[in-house]
Parts: sequence; C-alpha cells; structure tokens
Amino acid sequence: METLREVGRPIPRVDAYDKVTGRAKFTDDLCPKPCLEAKLLHSTIANGRVTSIDTTEALKVPGVVAIYTCFDVPKHPYPVAGHPWYANSAAAKRDQADRRLLDDRVRIYGDNIAVVVGEDTVACDRALRLIKVEYEEYPVVYDAIESMKGTEVPVHEAKPDNIVAHTCAVTPEDKLAEAGYKTVEEALEDPAYHHIAIHAESREQSQVHIESCVSYCYMEGNKIVCVSSTQIPHVVRRVIGQALGIPWGDVRVIKPYIGGGFGTKQDVHYEPLNAWICKQLGGRCVRLEISREELFWATSGRQPKTFDIECSYGDDMTLHARKIVAYSNTGGYVHHGHALVLNSVNSFRWLYHTNEVATHSEAYTIYTNGPHTGAMRAYGVPEGNWAAECLMGDIAYDNGWDGLEFRLKNVYTDKFVDEFTPNGVIAAHTCAIRECAEKGKAYIEWDRKKREYANETGPIRHGVGVAFFVYKTAVAPFALETATAQVTLNQDGSVQLQMGATEIGQGADTVFSQMAAEAIGVDTEDVHIVSQQDTDVTPYDSGAYASRQTYVSGTAVKKAGETLRSKILDFARKLTPDAPGELDLHDHAVWDGEGNKIWNLADLALEAYYNLDGADQLSAHETINVHTNTIAGGVTFADVTVDMPLGQVTVNKIINVQDSGRLINPKLVEQQIHGGMAQGIGYGLYEELQVDPKTARVLNPTLLDYKIPTTMDLPDLKADFVEKPCPTGPYGNKAVGETPVISPASAIRDAILDATGVKFYVEPMTPQRLFEGFKEAGLI
Repeated sequence: METLREVGRPIPRVDAYDKVTGRAKFTDDLCPKPCLEAKLLHSTIANGRVTSIDTTEALKVPGVVAIYTCFDVPKHPYPVAGHPWYANSAAAKRDQADRRLLDDRVRIYGDNIAVVVGEDTVACDRALRLIKVEYEEYPVVYDAIESMKGTEVPVHEAKPDNIVAHTCAVTPEDKLAEAGYKTVEEALEDPAYHHIAIHAESREQSQVHIESCVSYCYMEGNKIVCVSSTQIPHVVRRVIGQALGIPWGDVRVIKPYIGGGFGTKQDVHYEPLNAWICKQLGGRCVRLEISREELFWATSGRQPKTFDIECSYGDDMTLHARKIVAYSNTGGYVHHGHALVLNSVNSFRWLYHTNEVATHSEAYTIYTNGPHTGAMRAYGVPEGNWAAECLMGDIAYDNGWDGLEFRLKNVYTDKFVDEFTPNGVIAAHTCAIRECAEKGKAYIEWDRKKREYANETGPIRHGVGVAFFVYKTAVAPFALETATAQVTLNQDGSVQLQMGATEIGQGADTVFSQMAAEAIGVDTEDVHIVSQQDTDVTPYDSGAYASRQTYVSGTAVKKAGETLRSKILDFARKLTPDAPGELDLHDHAVWDGEGNKIWNLADLALEAYYNLDGADQLSAHETINVHTNTIAGGVTFADVTVDMPLGQVTVNKIINVQDSGRLINPKLVEQQIHGGMAQGIGYGLYEELQVDPKTARVLNPTLLDYKIPTTMDLPDLKADFVEKPCPTGPYGNKAVGETPVISPASAIRDAILDATGVKFYVEPMTPQRLFEGFKEAGLI
C-alpha cells in the first residue's frame, strides 16, 4: 500500500482542545438570553382527533406571550427525513410529506397539538397544565402485522391498509432454471438439502445523545435565522421553507458544534415550528428545546422489526437458498420509512450470498400508532445482521460445525456484486474479511476457548461467539450523492477549508483537513477548517449520514485540493517562468524539477494577494456527484460469562476488526469502533424502548428506566483493522462511522448459544428474556 504524507496520520482531532476545555460553543451556549421560550403540548391519546382546545385559563398565566394550537398553523404537510430534494424528473424519490407543524389528527401518543410561548419556561409549564383538550378517540394499533390487515380508521388516509411500502427481490426465473428450479420455494424445499426456519425480532433503540434537540430562531430583515443542533443544515433550510410556504432563500440555518446525533438529528424535528412561531411574533428570538423525556418519544429511534427466515443448506457447509420477509413498524409517521428495512434485508442477503443459487428478500413498512421511528446509526443493518446471524449461529450449532469456519465458507468476497442493484453499483471491490477473521480469532483465542468451554456444567458458564457484518458506503445509486468543498490559500500560506458536510462528534473535520492537506501538498496543521455550517455562506452538502462524508464529501475535498494545488503551481510558474522541470509543492515551499526551492509558500501567497501586475486570491470551489458505492465489512468476536439464575451476561472480552479500506486517521477509527461497540453491546443486552401495546405509550422515557451501558458495564473494547484500499474511495477509504455498531449484539448472542445451548431470537437479550429462556430449557 502506497504511503501518503497526511492521509494515514493518527493526528489528534482538530476540535479536541476546544471541546475538552469547554471553549466549543453549542447551540444553547450561543442563544441570546433572555429570549422567548416555547414548550409543546402533547396528546394524551395515541389515535384520534382533537375536537377542541380551550386555552382561556392558560393565557392568563403571567409571562405567557402566545399559545398556538393545531387549528392555527398552516394545513399543508411537509417531509422531515434528512435527504436531498429531487427535481421533478426524480420526484418519486422524495421523502414523504406526512407531518404538519401541529396536527389535530393524532397518530401517536404524545403527538404535537399545541405550543406555548412565554417569557420563561416556568410560565410555559404552568400554562401547559391549564390547557383543556377534548378528543375523538379511535382504537389503538401497535402491532405491525395487525395494522397491515387494515384498521377502521387508517393511520394516514393516503395508505388505507397502513402499508407504507412493500418490495420484493427474487432470483430471476432464468437463473433459477439453471439450478433446476421454478421458484425459490422449490430450492428451499429440495430434499437433497437441510431446511431451517426461524422467526427473529429486534426492538426499538434510542440514540440517547448527550445534547438535546434544541434550536433558536430570530429574524434579520425578512430572513428567518435558525440556529440548530442538526446533522443536516441545508436540508433543514429547505424543509423550513416548505413547511412555512416561503422561499428557501428566506431561511438561514446555522449549525454550531453538536453534542451527538446518531441519526435522530438527521430528521427535521421542531425547527420549522420554531421558525413559524418566530415569524408570528415579529422576529423575536424564540428558543425551543425538548426535554430528555420528550427525546424518547417525540424524536425518532431505531425501527422495531420482525423477520421470518427460511434457509436450505448442504452437508458441505454451503448455503443453498435463503428467504427473508421483514416487517418494519415505522410508527405514526414515515420519516425514513422503507429505506431502513430495505437496508435490513439487503445486508442480510449481501453478507452470505457467495454460494446461494436462490434468494428471496421481501420487506414491508407499516404505519402503526407506535412512536415514530427513523434513522439510527447503521440505518437498519444491525437488525438485518441480527436476523442473518441468528440463522448462521443456529445452523452451525445444530450441526456441530465451527461457527467461524461455516461463516467463512459463505461470506462475501471481493468478487461480490449485488445482482439487484442497477448497473452493479453495490459491489465489494476489495475484501479483507478473512484477514479480519484471523486477527479476531487470535485475539479471542477461539480454538483454545472452544475446547475449554465445551463441557461446562452448572449455573455459570462461558462461551465465545462470532458475527460478521457488511455495510455499504454512501447511498448511491438509490439516492443522490453530491457534495461541495471550498479551499482558499490564506495570506500566510495556510489553507482555509469550508465544507457543507457536518462534524457531529465523529471527527469529520479532522479527516477532511487531512485529505485537503494531502491533495494540496501541505501539512494538516496548516489547514484551518470552519466547523460551523451556515447555509448563507457554506457550500451545499446533504449532511452527516450513511457513512457517506469521508467517501462522498471527501471526494469533493480531494478535487478542490488538487485544483488549488494546480493553481498555486501555475501561479508560481507565472512568476518564475524559467524554473527548470515540473514544479512541485511540499514542505511549505514550491520546488523546481531539479529539487531547488524557488518559493516559500507564505511568500508566494503574499505575492498572490498583493502582486501589482496580477493579484489573484487562489481558491477552488468544487462540486462532485458520486455514482459509485462500495462494501465495507468486518468481524466481531465476544467472550462471555453467563450466570443463568440471574439472567446476567458479562462480556469479558470483545473485539471488532474492520475492513474499511485505507484509514484516513487510524486513531479516529479506533475511537469510532469503541463507541460503536458500546452502542452495539447496549443494543444486544439492555436497550429497549418499551411501549404499552394497548395505549402505545412509551413506558420508560427516562435514563432511570431506559438502560444504556456505562463504563462500569463495558469490558476493555478492542479495535483492530485490515487496510486494503478501495479503488472507488477518494483515498481508498470505505465506511467506518456506523459499521462498529452492527455486529456486537449478534456476536454476544452466538457466545450465549455456545455457553448454554439456548437460542434467543429477540434483542435485546434482557435478564428477563434470558431467565425465561434458560428456565424453559430446563437449565434453572
């Protein structure tokens, strides 16, 4: 692998000092105080209609400025998912518009029906308690399978059967015929092969980011300025314009530092309502922050899903055919909708599709009265991975096969091209999955522990498990991928970098700086990046999601850097026409073809700004479209202790080994893996948003009741990687931001199976579920 100067350096984060010293300013830090405060009134039913709202007494509370109800706001709906807006030629790709600022049609428990604006939050809280609401109630449906049979009153009139979308990808008839079958079902039922069928479930997980969803809005002239903690500032600008029915240019969105998002902030939550309130009140500054409790049910967590899976396989450990039918509960609003479950079934297929002759991947997304759901780290793939690895784990266990050997027999290779993707855009290109498996196997001491743990008895047992994963990088060809970067040579020879892509805590600003430095030929320390996005001046970018930024936005950075480098060398040639050979730029200077320094970069920059005969501010503004995609992957190994009477699992050791192409910054990758593993362990053992099926009310919307792993619950998290540069990435890089969260839960499940022989199909594997499973198996 070629050694590069800046790409690959494990340098500290460019924002590290400001964040650890508290100098970094987040949305609420910047809000001018005092300002008006806004607080929401939420419905106390999950399905029905608001028939009346009486605000008479609430308006008498001292400090209350205004109360707006669902009967006061514009009637037209707007979309909230954070994706690009398509031209009319591709309008079918647009996010579905099914939200209003406030709505009299209640679809979820806690729906937004009114908002109080006051001089302080105390006045708002007092007024909220005095508002009287009357409803017309409808029956509540939370179960997705029941909902898709149809309800007396559809959740949304546009979908009478409550089915948001249904898709199916099946091996074509000609390919089936080559294998001697007419249908996938024939291949599954072929008596020459073993057959297995399972049902798996995954429940809703919340992002639990540190910073709440908060914004404040004010007006400058006729323009609404919205400062928001968001992953998608340019999308927020557009959606505010749509929601208010005003030109998008009349909106300016500013994104400061952000205290985590993990997908929640890839939705446009309350910024449009806040902007509308601000406009109603003559442009006064209005702050709207939702509470931690509201975050659990008023923003969008990971979709709960169920999977029905069938598989036929041979005695030689090869998969013959697989079928998966997935049902995704999107709740009362579509938000990211069907794309999430498509990721689930697609990744299920991609991971172990090497030997199969037949495949059937089917997916439903269904409206219910449950909490609305949306993007969360890895965007549907952890759920699909759970389904895939429950299947693989069961087959290996039932046949007495080594689970690692069995998976390696069927896992994707660098020859993989998705047969259902237009033009084969989803492809592996490179694959280091086997090397990753070897590294993880050695660390976990797989062979030795398999032998030692094999014949344990008693209430406390040990096991080792494994799970593979796969993840695409970016969203092409399913959605638009475009980004812009601007680089400018400063007067001192340093470089200014401005991106529409957002730093949300993942280290994007650091890797962009490294990529720009590599392309230009300067040191990363000489690149100054603007972390704040301002839609009035910041180049367009869709935002932080889909592990796309280093791959897509990084391509724009590289192109802009190369353009600026060319301009610098052209300007040096103009000033020094007789310099021999081809000019080069490195080590803060321009060099001729014989290795002689002809210009210090700082001197050349001053000359460019102030040359009497031809001053020229050297800069580059480049926009790119990316039409490629690539597969990243890896392996997680876990070593666990299972206390069956307590229903307790202790993760002793865990390692995640990544194939993410060339690493722009290995230290940042290690940090990403650690964070993702922690979330994956939580997803596997603790985290579940519990919903009352009768009322669709969230039962545990606090950090006392919604359990996430703390540092006391986590083992030492081991991260490793194998670098094989991918030809489609700007510097050979592939996805890494979301991948670490995908497979820890599956690996832990496999280790529990190894330790106890008990199969679990519902995640998280909480103490209650573990206890019940062990008791049913007669182990306690």
